[in-house]
Amino acid sequence: MAPARPGGAAGRNLPPLPAALLRGALPHAEREEVLADLADEFLDREAGRGRPAALRWLWVQVLSSLTALLRRSFWRGWTGFEPQANRMQPGGPPMESWIMDARFVARRLASRPAYAILSVLTLALGVGGTAAIYGVARKFLLEPLPYAREQELVSFWNQFDWSEAEFLYLGDFPGFRDVAAYRRQAVTLEPGDGPPRLLPGLSSSAELMDVLGVRPMIGPGLRAGDDRPGAEPTAVLSYGLWEEMGGNPEIVGRRMRLDGVERTVAGVMPRGFWFPDPTVRVWLAEPLDPQNRSGNYALVGRMEPGRTPHGMAPSLEGITDRLREQFTYSEQWDKTRNAGLTPIRETLVGGVRPAILATLAAMGMILLIACANVAALMLGQVDRQSTEMAVRTALGAGRWRLVQQVVMEALAVGLLAGAAGALLAALGFQLLVGALPLGELAEGASLDWRVFASAIGIATLASLAVALVPSLSLWHGDLQRVLSRSRTGGIGGRGGRIERGLVVAEVALAVLMVSGAALLVRSVANLRAIDPGVETDRVAVVDVAAPATMGAEQRRQAIRELVREMDALPGVAWAAAVQKLPLRGGGDNWGLAIEGRPELQSTTSFRMVTPDYFRAMGVRVRQGRGFEPTDRSGSEPVVVINEALAKKFFPGEDPVGRRLDEGDAGLARIVGVVENVAEAGLTDAPEPARYMLYDQFPGYTPGSNSLVLRVERGDPAAVLEPARAVLGRVAPGMAVQTTTTMDEVFTRAVGPARQVMSLLALLGGLAMVLGAVGVYGIVSHIVSRHRRDWGIRIALGLQPRRVVAQVVRSGSTLVAAGIVLGALAFLAGARWLASFLYGVGTADPLAILAAGGVLLLTGLLAAFVPAWRASRTDPAAVLRES
Repeated sequence: MAPARPGGAAGRNLPPLPAALLRGALPHAEREEVLADLADEFLDREAGRGRPAALRWLWVQVLSSLTALLRRSFWRGWTGFEPQANRMQPGGPPMESWIMDARFVARRLASRPAYAILSVLTLALGVGGTAAIYGVARKFLLEPLPYAREQELVSFWNQFDWSEAEFLYLGDFPGFRDVAAYRRQAVTLEPGDGPPRLLPGLSSSAELMDVLGVRPMIGPGLRAGDDRPGAEPTAVLSYGLWEEMGGNPEIVGRRMRLDGVERTVAGVMPRGFWFPDPTVRVWLAEPLDPQNRSGNYALVGRMEPGRTPHGMAPSLEGITDRLREQFTYSEQWDKTRNAGLTPIRETLVGGVRPAILATLAAMGMILLIACANVAALMLGQVDRQSTEMAVRTALGAGRWRLVQQVVMEALAVGLLAGAAGALLAALGFQLLVGALPLGELAEGASLDWRVFASAIGIATLASLAVALVPSLSLWHGDLQRVLSRSRTGGIGGRGGRIERGLVVAEVALAVLMVSGAALLVRSVANLRAIDPGVETDRVAVVDVAAPATMGAEQRRQAIRELVREMDALPGVAWAAAVQKLPLRGGGDNWGLAIEGRPELQSTTSFRMVTPDYFRAMGVRVRQGRGFEPTDRSGSEPVVVINEALAKKFFPGEDPVGRRLDEGDAGLARIVGVVENVAEAGLTDAPEPARYMLYDQFPGYTPGSNSLVLRVERGDPAAVLEPARAVLGRVAPGMAVQTTTTMDEVFTRAVGPARQVMSLLALLGGLAMVLGAVGVYGIVSHIVSRHRRDWGIRIALGLQPRRVVAQVVRSGSTLVAAGIVLGALAFLAGARWLASFLYGVGTADPLAILAAGGVLLLTGLLAAFVPAWRASRTDPAAVLRES
């Protein structure tokens, strides 16, 4: 080889990037000479024609040469042709050896299908699950919300309790650039050629889109003055609704009938926008009445730049002072106390954060357990090849090359697991979203494919970090000792310690998950044991909504006819209607005035019902009577109260016969007391409530109502379709919101603990299975490594049952250590589950003992199989092999 010229030695005068590309592709033998020639020519051109011209020439040479060089390297690597370039540097470019090792690894994996399939599927479970849950977490916890500068957005205290009068009176909010009021409103879309369709909607003040900092994709959107009395009714559509309606870009300015009102389409929001959740399909600007003091609005504001929620105390004090001057509040609804601001992210998605993080942590543990299992499998494979590696090293193989082959095998397993994991994530993503307690946010969840690379990288690196340890032991070990020990365990001691550590780690992670699942199982059992005050079995529910143009008398008449027709359906024992179903959250409160007690100022929940409501819902009457058919329009108004109201406002006396002042309806006589019903939440303390008849209190007939049907026997869901048919025949102007059963309503009322419990129970079971597989595999490998020792001991008189006992004892010691470690870790981190618990503490010993017992039994069973196999070792065969 010609000596390199000093001016271009190793091409150091070339720009770094083209020099690096050529250095990686050129054969060792020609590398220095070619780089030196290129460097000389580059310098000559740079001196004669300038650096830009020299760079253009150099890149032409590099790019035109790379194709041929890469083709040469691939051919050599694929065919196995690897000549020694010189006595100092064997082989060609690194890519050639990588290609050859890739072919070698592919042949090895194909020759060991059980090992390959088990490794890939085990890792794929962790990768796929982690990718799926990370897609949910990234959407709601990491990505910015679809609003401009969301850090400036805050929600006000007392959500959905602000009135139009309060909002309009305050007008200017010091410290805020702007503030908007909004409330949820389901609206009926009347297409004209079909039945009404119910849309989740939002009524707001005209400032809403300006506060959020988002403009419509098409049209001007809501504008100042749209919320004033007499303004033209307008509507802004979501991107999804616009697409469903044909996606016409000229839709702005057209009219559509919503809730019986002709509205002008003022805009279409961009794709991906949602507020306050992804289910909302239409935003309406409703006229605001300064005399309306009904509290059903929430306030969202944009702070002035540079301000933070914690620094807004002076502004909030000014707001509460103004409220105190203008409005008089009862203690229960006093907005001048406990004023505070909440970041918009916490308001909109804060409720799902604990469930997502708990599931993400659980899937991370599954991934770690899967990595430990794959790492153990790779350790076993490397250990079995120790003699082969030692012989190859003795015959002149470079030890870096041996390590490189182990790396290639781990990469192959990781890539295959990544492909399988991507498929699992795609197939299971919607199942995961449905299993998580996301509520309305579930509609906005989408799979993020970018997470697969990071998940696969973590899994592969974790496997490589452990799998390389035996190779490093071989690298630094004495060749003669490796060869002499090849019959009794290959690499030996160091690998055994790592494998035992993997067992402990796997069991500890499984204990964490199973303990969490056990804790949630106990909590959900406590929640299900609560008596909601209604009999939830055999009750079907049909939620209906009437358009705003349907008058109060029309609504009452429609409700009467619907109840009568549904009561006549086959199998229905009782049918009734109520304006708000139990277990669906609080709200709907009226002031309370008792005859003869003018000093009393308070409010209670109220429920408008039909006469058979208590019978249909199984609510028991404690005193007096319930409603009767004789209680109708024109007769004396009557009211039924619950035990909480009687206890609070009539302590020590019989309330039956007393009268309540119901304003325009006059005095209403209390005729009965019923047991407390969970009108708001399942775990809420009983609150005073009173029940009144639609017909006797015409001043309030809500647009949304629930029809409840108690069936005589069988599945209540069987009457839902006949009930829909009745609705279409009797009240075609009404739209169905939902159809369900009271059992399902109760299940939802149990809350997110139920769904998180189901997920953690499933993942805990998977962790237990993977942990058992890991314990079995590692104990089996340890037994195989000491097969000669067991054969000698049996030949010297050790009884087989003692062999089983010793192996099981060894395995159970590792499992017990993992249980102790996992229990300690659980006690340290169980506070993350506190928001899901009811009637049970985070340090519940029963849950930890149950999880530890299950894992110990599982570990013992997993260790028994290799122990039994060790007891069957044939001493003669082992000694002959020696």
